[in-house]
Amino acid sequence: MRISDVTGFLDECFPRENAMDYDNNGILAGYPDRAVTAVVLSLDLTGKAIECARQSGADLIITHHPIIFGGINTLNTETYKGRILTDVIRNGITCYACHTNLDMTDEYGNLAIAKALGAEDAKHLEGTGCGVVFETKEESLHEFASKVRKALMASGIITINDPSNKVKKVFAQGGAFDEDSIPAILANGVDTVVSGEIKHHVCVELEECGVNSVIAGHSATEQIYLEKLRETLSEKFPSIKFIVNYNNEKASVI
Repeated sequence: MRISDVTGFLDECFPRENAMDYDNNGILAGYPDRAVTAVVLSLDLTGKAIECARQSGADLIITHHPIIFGGINTLNTETYKGRILTDVIRNGITCYACHTNLDMTDEYGNLAIAKALGAEDAKHLEGTGCGVVFETKEESLHEFASKVRKALMASGIITINDPSNKVKKVFAQGGAFDEDSIPAILANGVDTVVSGEIKHHVCVELEECGVNSVIAGHSATEQIYLEKLRETLSEKFPSIKFIVNYNNEKASVI
């Protein structure tokens, strides 16, 4: 198998034309024609992800967030991006990003959040770019927020709402919450939003509309995508080892 076989499959699963205009997906550095025996999956291209690739003999790192947005002016190793990109090239590692084109495919993104929270009936919410809605057993916001923290392995939860508020119908959108989703959320009777980042003024607006906001952290709401992606790639390419790197947690080799 070659790296281009894996990246070509990802392009089929998550067409790059579905990405947002500002995004930068695909192979960002490396050697698409080289053979591949091991692959690291990581939310970001970091020094820890590269070290995980070195230790496991991985030829490819697949990230959710692209390290290059809007171009770069230098590969000076005194800069973060210059150092990281020089490091992957020196080590013969290819890096590939699959960002908002994956976000637009709820099966691999927001449905993974819903599943982790015990949802059985989650579905895409029309009127949102990405995001799913589901019902849960009625519980207090305090109880629900605790469940979110544990399920997503978040370091903490932020909410401005009364912890005694009730939670029954939830909208989940990993990463950063899109304010344009609010009309659809209100029209569908959602009482709680779970996301990685929500601006304070948006939390206030949601509260005034009777909607709780649960902020679990950008990484926590998106790292959960990686296992679903690993399963899909392992099924397609059984001869390749796929390793999930969690950056600030010990890498998990499955």
